This record gives sequence, C-alpha cells and structure tokens, in this order.
Amino acid sequence: ASRKAKGKLPAAPLIVKTIVTTDLQADLAKEYGAHCDETLTGFKWICQLIEDYETGKQLPKRTFICGGEESYGFLADAFVRDKDGVLSCCLASEMVAAYKADGKTVIDVLNSMFTRHGVYQESLYNLTLPGKDGAEAIKRMMDRMRTNPPQVIDGIPVAKLRDFEMRQELACEAGAFKKVGDLSLPKSDVLQFILNDGTKISVRPSGTEPKIKFYVSVREQEARGKTGPALEAIKQRCTARVKRIEEIFVALAK
Repeated sequence: ASRKAKGKLPAAPLIVKTIVTTDLQADLAKEYGAHCDETLTGFKWICQLIEDYETGKQLPKRTFICGGEESYGFLADAFVRDKDGVLSCCLASEMVAAYKADGKTVIDVLNSMFTRHGVYQESLYNLTLPGKDGAEAIKRMMDRMRTNPPQVIDGIPVAKLRDFEMRQELACEAGAFKKVGDLSLPKSDVLQFILNDGTKISVRPSGTEPKIKFYVSVREQEARGKTGPALEAIKQRCTARVKRIEEIFVALAK
C-alpha cells in the first residue's frame, strides 16, 4: 500500500488474516490505523467475519478493506465474498505500474516493509501420507505433538502453544506448559507454536488431502532500520532458519 492511501481509508477499517498467515499483515494494518482480525484457515471464515461486522453480530462495527491467507488467496472490498483472483491481478498490475513510475520495484517496496517492521520469511511444507495408514499416522503425529510439545525449537524457547482443537492457549514456564487462556475461534485441529522471538510454526492436517502441513513464519526484528547488504544478509539468515525448522518438525512428526 502507498503511504498516500493512509488518508483515504474509511472510518474503522478492517483487515482480516488467517492464523497461518504472516503477522506482517497485522503490522501493516497497525501502521495504517486499521484493525486486524484473525480467522481459521479458509475464505469461508473471512467472509463470515465480514457478514458478522455488517450485521452487527460483531461489534464495534468496522468496514472491511481486504483479507488474505497464506495460500495466495486475497479479497479486496466485500462484494465477491470469496477468493478473487481477477481483482487481485488487477490490483497487482496497478501496484507494479505505480511503483515503476516512481522508479521502484515491488521487491524494493517489500524491503522497505522489512526495514520498518523486521524481516518475515514464510514457508509451507507438506508431508504426504496417503491411504488409511497415512490418515492414522497423521492423527498419531498430532496427538504426539499435542501431548509432548517441544519446549525449544532451533535453539529458541517456545513462549506459547495455541491448541485450537482444545481451544486453549498455554504458556511454557519452568519446563511445563500451563493453560493461560481460552481461544475464541471455532474448534479446529491446529497446533501453533510461538517462540520468544516472534517466530510462529503452525501444524495441521489438510482437510482435503492426505497431508500434514507445517507453516513456518520466521521473524527477525534485527532487520528494523537495516537496508542494502545488511538487510539481504538477514533475509538469507531467515531463509536458512526456515529450512532448519522445517526439518525439525518433519523429524518430530515421524
């Protein structure tokens, strides 16, 4: 988004993201004075939230601006009520043209976001296990990670575990996980590990395929204020860390 757009937002603007989507969206929403809500994975949840705000079921009333999820799904404005690839392509084309007219590329703009908010590096790793045996193995994996969750991941302590199946949030304190709150989202078989540095790893079985999915979002606050080679070095470090965390969770799953 252009900084010029800051003054064009409606009153009480709303941005919606899913729980496995980068928290950079939440940072950008805050920067532009918008409220950011989270939903479960899937556009039906994003569109349900639009409906809830419009009807007054969810208060205070807010005006939906855009919503997106990790799988490249995006929706701007509220008249489609589903992933809208056509409008997304149009917006992307306008964005590229506008930045090119200013002598910038979209990578330049992304790097400027990293300079302001820190680097976010995301990945999705799918472990496919077909058949009845695969489905049972995936269930065992989830049960094992739920009952014996790791307390340290890639050398960084786990601060919180969000268990959307049990609808509870647990903090890792003194070598044990203790419940510290309830989750308001609907029940869903998802585990989310939040590390002390803001890195987030989400694990869930696919709802449509014989897969268990690992969503990794590495966050590096040290990138704030950095540009050029210093920023590029941090980005490379984050990319390497994403790969290490993927390998850790594949090993945990097995």
